[in-house]
Amino acid sequence: MLGLYLNNPGELELKEVLSKSPLEDDEVKIKLLYGGICGSDISVFKGKLAHAKYPVTPGHEIVGEIIEAGKGTNIEIGKRVVVAPNSFCGSCDPCLNGKPNICENKESLGVTVDGGFSEEFTISSKYILPIPNELTDEKAVLIEPFAVIVHAFQKIHLTKDTAIAIIGCGTEGMLAITLAKHFGAQITAIDINPIKLEKIQKSFEGVKTFLPQDVTGKTFDVVIEAAGAKDSVEQGVQIVKPGGTMVMIGITPEANFPVIQIVRKELTLHGSIIYNFPADFKKSIDFLLQDGFNVDPIISKIYHFTDYQNAYNDAVSGQFGKIVLNFKEE
Repeated sequence: MLGLYLNNPGELELKEVLSKSPLEDDEVKIKLLYGGICGSDISVFKGKLAHAKYPVTPGHEIVGEIIEAGKGTNIEIGKRVVVAPNSFCGSCDPCLNGKPNICENKESLGVTVDGGFSEEFTISSKYILPIPNELTDEKAVLIEPFAVIVHAFQKIHLTKDTAIAIIGCGTEGMLAITLAKHFGAQITAIDINPIKLEKIQKSFEGVKTFLPQDVTGKTFDVVIEAAGAKDSVEQGVQIVKPGGTMVMIGITPEANFPVIQIVRKELTLHGSIIYNFPADFKKSIDFLLQDGFNVDPIISKIYHFTDYQNAYNDAVSGQFGKIVLNFKEE
């Protein structure tokens, strides 16, 4: 079978890889349908994640179909599933306290262990979740990245009167806009890229858009930092109203915090990393199944996986939303 292989940063190739056989009792083999290219995939490709290991098969936003199952599983052949790409040991303190998302022994597909961008992929059945027949493949490939937002939004309370600023209008930012619109909040989107802001204006009615330098004097009840940049984190703290909340889902090595403002404004700052599986995946599915829940603007392009070079070029450019690889037979 064919799969992508990242030998070193920037050295991505398509090559023949072995299909695992036989399976362990708890394992399933998945025929891939779609794989989304994530920001962390791009960081690994660029060599910007210090904990990434090479060589590695990239990819962790995976939806596929079960084609083989170990004798210890009860999943039916032919069932579509989505994959949870972050392992959890179940025995460390965070896991025992209901926080497997910060497991001390976590491994991540496509980062520290081989991911799923190949025609077939084998994984323990504990990390798969069957998906409803009525959920399209295009929506199903968004379950994993959307779970990041669903998890983060559990730290805030939104009403129609809540003024929320979402900094960073990539995939996670756009998913945050979608969920905030579902709750009826008053939304402002902030990004350094005018092209992304123009897409937001065309895709989401009623959302205000600003370049960072144009936000002066405006404040918000809630700020979601989804850019993962030092400047955006620092701006986020500045634009939270007194008594307000900021949730940081973007990752940047460091930022300078004005402690006196945080204390005097009695701000609440949350870090939010990935999600809890399967609970947040199930919540994501519930939202995606609702009529009128608009995620159509999220996916910009779908490439056949053999055209991976153009797909990665577009993803790396930062000019698009989600880029998806199609692993279906042509």
